[in-house]
Amino acid sequence: MTKKDDSIRMTVGGLTLDPVTKTPIVILKDSENKLNLPIWIGLLEATAMATELEGIKMARPMTHDLLKNILAQVDGTVESVQITELKENTYYALIYLQVGGRELIIDSRPSDAIALALRTKSPIYVAKAVLEASSILQQTEEGKEGAVANVSNLSKEKWAEILEKMTPDDFKYKM
Repeated sequence: MTKKDDSIRMTVGGLTLDPVTKTPIVILKDSENKLNLPIWIGLLEATAMATELEGIKMARPMTHDLLKNILAQVDGTVESVQITELKENTYYALIYLQVGGRELIIDSRPSDAIALALRTKSPIYVAKAVLEASSILQQTEEGKEGAVANVSNLSKEKWAEILEKMTPDDFKYKM
């Protein structure tokens, strides 16, 4: 699948919480604010995205920072990431890397691909078939403001409040 022909470049429009389940959602949007794609993600991945979006520097490198640092040490770059498929309510993604003159394509969860793309300032693409399958295409009527749902970023304070109230049982992955 070619990124340019079959995909639309999107950016992170914001992070929000599902009002019912309190599960974090990352919202991808196109440059014209006509399309958006919500992807339900884990709290750890949402936190990784939020810290990067808000410019919060952690005392030690988190997982996505580690990946970025490893790539820098091996002279690798993230060319782009792409949300490629939606199967049985699960999104799939690929990370396109350049390392040592070779293009590598790495399978990834969309949340990890997006978190890495944010850190490396790499473009994010979504396959048109994914947008169609998700039934989330929202066409804004020409000249009509506010037709797209208001997606507001959660502030640093709100994320801090959410994290403070969490217990180990709230995490998706148990140790």
